[in-house]
Amino acid sequence: MPILLPTTVVGSYSVPEWLERLKTDFYRKQLSAAHLSDVHDVAIKAAIKDQEMAGIDIVSDGELRRDNDVDYLLARMPGVKAVTTVKSYYFDYHDLVLATPLTEQPVGLAEDFRFTREHTDRPIKFSFTGPFSLSRRIRDEAYGDRAELVRALARALNAEARDLVSAGATLLQIDEPFLAGYPEQVALAVEAINIVTEGVEATWGLHVCYGNRYARPSWEGHYTFLFPSVLDAHVDQLILEFARKGDEDLPAIAELGWDRALGLGVLDVKSETVESSEWVAKRISRALEVIDADKLIINPDCGLRHVAPHVARAKLRAMVEGAAVVRHRLLGTAERSMSSGYDRPGPADGRDHAAGRAQEAVGRSSA
Repeated sequence: MPILLPTTVVGSYSVPEWLERLKTDFYRKQLSAAHLSDVHDVAIKAAIKDQEMAGIDIVSDGELRRDNDVDYLLARMPGVKAVTTVKSYYFDYHDLVLATPLTEQPVGLAEDFRFTREHTDRPIKFSFTGPFSLSRRIRDEAYGDRAELVRALARALNAEARDLVSAGATLLQIDEPFLAGYPEQVALAVEAINIVTEGVEATWGLHVCYGNRYARPSWEGHYTFLFPSVLDAHVDQLILEFARKGDEDLPAIAELGWDRALGLGVLDVKSETVESSEWVAKRISRALEVIDADKLIINPDCGLRHVAPHVARAKLRAMVEGAAVVRHRLLGTAERSMSSGYDRPGPADGRDHAAGRAQEAVGRSSA
């Protein structure tokens, strides 16, 4: 049976300073593509190990091959051209132009998944930026209609998703970081999301945040803007940020009819402050007042890209420990005795240590 309150990441993982330098060197023509590929392999293996050591149930590749949330995918689509291939800093966006209609041809994300699969035995979440957000970062000279561009991008992503599932992916996440800035476009975004997911047999998540460019929000607001349109989205999970914003939107989300799984953001990725496991546990407990435990997934607010590596590791450990505290209280038994679909053998499993700490915390609180 699946573990209660599974822990996961949203997608991106901390980019260490040495990797930032090497990525930037590549765009300055000071590093070869082959060397950069080897560097990415090393960084991804380290990111996976960090997640495993922290006890994360569902891991990712940290999106460490990607320079940002747009270029890695969009610039590789046939018909898309970069005005210049040189960047002064790797995280900058390319100036991208679409001169001819898009083709529904995968660009190779399945290879990234296969690499991750080779280096972990845990469930993998594989994420990619959604069609609406991608459309905001391209100059359209092919369609002449923003909605048609979004739909065309969705069809291309549907082909990519099919390729990922053929490679063995079972959990796919669509990220729409720009959607909060265009609340009047939610219906179009949902229409496009349903094009992406059509005919793809996988568990689907939808992540909507308020932006995370350089660890700063791009917009502010309330998640009520997603409703009622998001109820028509063919997704199984809705992954949202609550740690930074607070959880005042939680009751409204339940009241407005969301009855599928909810990814609860419990780590503020825009702050270097490391949350305590007790703080995380309180966040989860408050969410359980309005969301059923079997529908709750525990994750950071957004990607950890801008958080220093040692801070990212500490935040993830706190999240795992906090989830273990609440899980133990709900089940009334030690986590290590559970039979779980996410359990993995091996001595270096942070979840076993978290379970022990959870028992100690519960004992102290009841003493």
